Amino acid sequence: MKFVVSSTMLLSHLSVVSRVISSKNTLPILDNFLFKLEGNELEITASDLESTLTTKITLDNVLGDGSIAIPFKILIDTLKEFSEQPLTFEIDPGSLAVVIHSENGQFNIVGQPADDFPKPAELSPESKVSVKVAADVMLNGITKTIFATADDEMRPVMNGVFVELTTEGMTFVASDSHKLVRYRRKDVQVEEFSSFILPKKPANLLKSILVKETGSVNVEFDSKNARFTMSGYTLVCRLVEGEYPNYSAVIPVDNPNRMIIDRVDFYNSVRRVSIYSNAASNLIKLGLTSNQCEVSAQDLDFSVSAYERLNCDYQGDEMEIGFKSAFLVEILANLSSTEVVLSMSDPSRAGLIFPHQNENPDEDVLMLLMPMMIGA
Repeated sequence: MKFVVSSTMLLSHLSVVSRVISSKNTLPILDNFLFKLEGNELEITASDLESTLTTKITLDNVLGDGSIAIPFKILIDTLKEFSEQPLTFEIDPGSLAVVIHSENGQFNIVGQPADDFPKPAELSPESKVSVKVAADVMLNGITKTIFATADDEMRPVMNGVFVELTTEGMTFVASDSHKLVRYRRKDVQVEEFSSFILPKKPANLLKSILVKETGSVNVEFDSKNARFTMSGYTLVCRLVEGEYPNYSAVIPVDNPNRMIIDRVDFYNSVRRVSIYSNAASNLIKLGLTSNQCEVSAQDLDFSVSAYERLNCDYQGDEMEIGFKSAFLVEILANLSSTEVVLSMSDPSRAGLIFPHQNENPDEDVLMLLMPMMIGA
C-alpha cells in the first residue's frame, strides 16, 4: 500500500495519539502505532490496553488498502526533524518494510503485524448509555475537577472523575478527601439516571483533545468501558469499577459565616504569604472580620512570618480558620469568577468556595476544602 501525507499534519495527529502510549508497556506491540489505510482514509491508533485512541486523516493520493504497526518513537522523532513537505509512505505487507520518501531522501523502518495489535473494547449493546455533550461542557467538567482527584491505591474509585447523568443535568465530581469539587450543568439531560467513573489518564487525554473541539462529543458507556467520539478522534477506555461515595453527604448545608472577596487578590495574597508557611504543614490562616481578611503564615523553625490584609465583605462571627495553602491556591486557580464566596460554619468544619455570580446560568461550581488545625 502507498499514500502521501503532509509531514506536519501527520506529526500533529501522532503527537496527540502518542500520549496514550505508556513508557512501561507490558506488550512490545503497544510501542507501535497501528496504521490502517482504507479507501482514502488513514486511521491511526495507539493503545496501552486500558485506553485506545484513534484518529483519522483524509488523504488525496493513495494506492491500495492494508494495515501495519509502525514503531512510534522512531516515527515521531523523524517527523519532528522535517519542515512542512509531502511524505510518501510505501508499505510492503509481506516483508513489513516501511519506506518513507521525503523531498531529499529515504527512510526505512521495519513494522510489525497489524494482527498483533489489541482490539479496542466493545460496549454492550444491551446496557450501553449514549448522550451527546457539547465539547466545551465536557472540557469544563474535566478541567474544573481533575485537579481534585486522588492518588490512592487502596481506594481506586477516588482516582477518577465521577460523572453523573440525571433528568436535571450532568455532574462532574472529584475528591481526594481533603478537597472536593462538584461541577454541574443543567443544559445536558437524559431520561434515566446513569453514572461512570472516568480514570485520570483518559480524562487528561480528553482534556488535551477537547481544547480544539468546537462541536459535540458522543459519549457512550456501559458498566466497564466508555467511548468518546469527537470530530477527529475516538477514545475508548476502561472505566474505574466500583461505587463512588455519596459526595452530597459531606457537603455542609448550614454555613452562616460568609465572606465575599476578589478572587485574584485573594489568590495572589495566599501565594505570597504561603512562602512563609511551614514546609511540612503548609498551613495558612485566615482571620475574618466584618470588612477584612487577614492572610497569615509562619514557620517557627526558621523564625519567619508574613501577613497581608485584604478588603472583603464578611457576614458572620469573627473567626480564624486554617487551610493548606497549596489546596486553596489550586481551588482559586480553577475558579474563573471575579469574586468568590467562602462559606463556613466554624473553624473545624469544611469551607465551601464558589463563584459569587455564575457567568453561565446553566453552570454551577462548588469546591469544598477541609480546614487544618491552627496549631498544626
